[in-house]
Amino acid sequence: MGRTTRDSDSPTDRGTGGPDPSGAAPGADPARTRRRGPVIAALMLGMALAALDSTIIATAVPQIVGDLGGFAVFSWLFSGYLLAVTVTLPVYGKLSDTFGRKPVLVTGIVLFLVGSLACAGAWDMASLIAFRVLQGLGGGALQGTVQTIAADLYPMKERPKIQAKLSSVWAASSVAGPALGGLLATFAGWRWIFLVNVPVGAVALWLIVRHFVEDERGGRGRPARQSGAPARRPRVDWPGALAVFACGGLLLTALVQGGVAWAWLSAPSLLLFAGSAVCAAGTVLIERRAAEPIIPGWVWRRRTICAVNLALGALGLLIVAPTVFLPTYAQSVLGLGPTAAGFVLSAMTLSWPLSAALSSHVYRRIGIRNCSMLGIGTACLILLAFPLLPYPGAAWQPALIMLALGAAIGLFQLPLIIGVQSSVCYAERGTATASILFCRQVGQSFGAALFGAIANATLNDRLAHAPSAIRPGLPDDLDAASRALEHAGTLTAQAADYLRRAVAITVDHVYIGAATAAALALTALLLLAPRRFPVHADARTGESGQTRTGEGEQPGGT
Repeated sequence: MGRTTRDSDSPTDRGTGGPDPSGAAPGADPARTRRRGPVIAALMLGMALAALDSTIIATAVPQIVGDLGGFAVFSWLFSGYLLAVTVTLPVYGKLSDTFGRKPVLVTGIVLFLVGSLACAGAWDMASLIAFRVLQGLGGGALQGTVQTIAADLYPMKERPKIQAKLSSVWAASSVAGPALGGLLATFAGWRWIFLVNVPVGAVALWLIVRHFVEDERGGRGRPARQSGAPARRPRVDWPGALAVFACGGLLLTALVQGGVAWAWLSAPSLLLFAGSAVCAAGTVLIERRAAEPIIPGWVWRRRTICAVNLALGALGLLIVAPTVFLPTYAQSVLGLGPTAAGFVLSAMTLSWPLSAALSSHVYRRIGIRNCSMLGIGTACLILLAFPLLPYPGAAWQPALIMLALGAAIGLFQLPLIIGVQSSVCYAERGTATASILFCRQVGQSFGAALFGAIANATLNDRLAHAPSAIRPGLPDDLDAASRALEHAGTLTAQAADYLRRAVAITVDHVYIGAATAAALALTALLLLAPRRFPVHADARTGESGQTRTGEGEQPGGT
């Protein structure tokens, strides 16, 4: 395994090599391409597919349920996809380090397309849920491997640009998903929601097969075989993969369904949490004995990766507040329609990629850790400002909050991802990237459960203390309150105003919880992250001017 270098290393530690005719950075990247542009186009198409299918069916549920039935279990159309994506991220990360990025990405695209075609042909809700899980198995490969290949293709200095582009694609696709799904379901039929993936995925697959060529050794992190030496057959820790899948599946099922399909302290929740704990213990035992573990111990032993895993787990928790609860606030409190509410949320997706693209100018001056701490600290203050908005207020006020929040998160997330990817060699980059994406996804699932419980508890308390004259006609949970306010004619003016204020206070409490998550991320970076992120030789450009710019820091820039 290649040695890890820091900013203070001597010039002899930098990468070497002349200009690469493929267009990749000299002496930096094992992944070689005939033309880098088509590969980047394929990566962006793959990222768009993974993001679209996490949200595109949200507005088509009435048509799907009306056709297939299964109203009691339709939430698994979302949960099944999320579970499959999340629990397969570590597995695909390790497989990409073992067998190379290309076979994993090609397999992921094929699985995703097969799942999409199967979803379009589903005959009942059970089959559609099963095919959504199959789609998620491909989505996990897309989400993790796309990020890893982007890091392979670009040296550290150029990574903010490509990662910002991928962030833009993810944000735009996630926001456009519900609108596109609603249009297709209304004018073409809900099955076209899945069929539209086929031409897009086919183009991405052709571009990858045609233009993406990896080093024959699979990467610089894996040394070339000596002449006459027997080839070492790659090992796959399948027992570990199954253990990770089982542990993650049980835990995420408990988080996603707890408080929704059953009570938190009910037998199903307790059994799922107990089962996930047992599987976690079994996973640790299996991974300790495995020659090539799916989740190696170094993922948590290295301060850099451990700190970023915890910080991005907190980010996943934090991001639930705006993405899940802001649309409810915009529609129920501000009285906006679904489209206008989407525009309020989309303000964050405008500033996030732009800030991420510009973050390199900041972390080269003050360091990756300080740049990320600045971003998450600012995000904490912005989230705390949300409860200070006037009631009922105007739409531009929460939109401005979201614009500022996106800018702060752009300074926080992207430098950490680049820092982790640049701290490891090629043979570890897939695993390291998958670990931070996995922690972010788990944090998001935990945040949905936690903030859902906070929201329902707050609203129930407000409704329980409502004036006796209006209490009998009030709903009993957040979803019911949103529906009641959509048809406010069924409520008296006093009851409608009280309910709007109750929803506003509920969302305020959720944002305070999100600010707490931001504080936890800040604490993780402050206590665990190194002052200077280590930079592996694979991440360098090979240019003499870059020999002391591991983070792009000036001397004393920590």
